[in-house]
Order: sequence, then structure tokens, then C-alpha cells
Amino acid sequence: MRIRATVAAVSGALALSALAVPAAQAGDKAVPSPDKATAAEVFGTGAKAPRASARAAESTPVISKVVINGGKDIVVGTTAAKKITVSVTASHPSGIADGYIDLWHGTDVEAGLDGVLLPNEDAATCTNSSATTATCKLTITAYPGYDLYKNALAGTWHVTAGVLAGDQTSVAWNDYQSTARVQRLSKVTVNAAPEPVKKGRTITVTGKLSRANWETGTYKGYAGQAVKLQFRKKTSTTYTTVKTIKSSSTGALKTTVTASVDGYWRYSFAGTSTTPTVTAAGDFVDVQ
Repeated sequence: MRIRATVAAVSGALALSALAVPAAQAGDKAVPSPDKATAAEVFGTGAKAPRASARAAESTPVISKVVINGGKDIVVGTTAAKKITVSVTASHPSGIADGYIDLWHGTDVEAGLDGVLLPNEDAATCTNSSATTATCKLTITAYPGYDLYKNALAGTWHVTAGVLAGDQTSVAWNDYQSTARVQRLSKVTVNAAPEPVKKGRTITVTGKLSRANWETGTYKGYAGQAVKLQFRKKTSTTYTTVKTIKSSSTGALKTTVTASVDGYWRYSFAGTSTTPTVTAAGDFVDVQ
């Protein structure tokens, strides 16, 4: 018996109710169960992944490709749910009838599991490229403060991929098929002053680097990070790095430069494994 529809429906209902709770109470509300589906639960009790043997190698579908979010990191802010597309490409002599993908976080699939992102659909949409090969697509939605209920979930997640062959019994299933990164959305601001300024005088460039805090539903300063101060002349289209500074304990950015020509100042952050790159829009300073 297939259970994916039930799991998805319950997860969706809980997620919506969780979103109705004020962000400040995120630490108090229930978090989703980290239980993961098995091949039998997804594809039916009659579908079993073959035991390791020469015959199994012949009858098992072959997964050739898995794509998560178009190959890009999954970046999630504080309030908006993030919906992504995932796909698995596989082949089997009898064709491919269905596919499955979920993302999970933890040290081991059997123990230490602390996060799971399940597909929205009960069954994948599979498109045949030949009589034996198909690409099956699904979508997954991540809710900050619910699925992503703690900041420690940012980083690398494991990808489970499975397919059901056209014979409706042969299954390929791998809880360690690949990995994907889930990140906390980052922001950076900039303000160069005074405006205008006389040539040779000092310009003070301030700003702040922050990132999503899934536990509170707010943005919090990102401390101790290397951030580049960049400049572009009014007559140019290219920014160059002037210096690199570190954000303060509150994420604040501040440095000084000497005014020389009209142009735009901005801060640029290269990102980390848990936080994406971000660059501020340039702030123009008129030098007189």
C-alpha cells in the first residue's frame, strides 16, 4: 500500500498550521517527524529492492542522474516556503513506471536523523526518452521554522533516490544517492557617506551582513565573516576590490577610504557552506 500521499498531506497540513504561529514561538511549536519512507512504502509492499546477486544486478533499474533544484543550492529565508523541482533519470528493460526523491539530514539514515524534506506528489511525472529510459520529476517544499526548525540544519543534506521499473516489481533505492546544500538566505547593506564629498576627504562605508534565523523567523547579524569592499567608477561597468574587512559580532561592517572620483561603493560576501553569496547594490558618491 502506498503511503506517500498520506505523508505529504499530513506534512502540508502541519506546515500550514505551523506557519500561522508567530515566528517568536518557533521554538515552542511541534517539529515534523524525521521518519523516512522505505521503498516498500513508496512503491507498494510487493516492490522490493533485489538482494545483491548477479541476477539482481540484471533486474535492478539503473539510476543514471539525479538533479536537485536545477543543480543550485536550496536557499531559504525566514517566512516564504521554498519549492524546488527534483528529478531522477533511470533505465530498465521494462521501462520506468515511477520515481521518488527525498532529502534527509543527519549522520545516518537509521539513526541520528533530524530532518526530512518529502516530495509533494504521490507519484512522479515520468517522461520517456526511450522504451527503457525515463526522467521522473517531483517537487519538494521546505518551510522555514517547520521543516527547517533549527539553524543547524543548514548545510549538506543527503538525497534518497528510488525508481520503480515498468514490471512494477523491480526497484532501485539508494538513501545515499547524492547530496544537496540547504542554506540560510543572506543579506548585506551598504551606505557610503558623506554625499557629496570633496576630493581627498574621508568616506566612511558602513553596512551589515545578516542571514536568516529559522528558529526566530528573523535575520541575525553574521559575525566574523570576510566581506569585500568594492568600487566602480561612474564611467566603468566593472567593480574592483579595494579591501577586505570582517563583520563585527553583530554583523556590522565599517571602514574608511579616501575620496578620489565619482563612483559606486558596495559590500560583497562570498558565502559559506551554510550561507549563500550576496552583494549589495552600489551606493553612489559624488566627489567634488
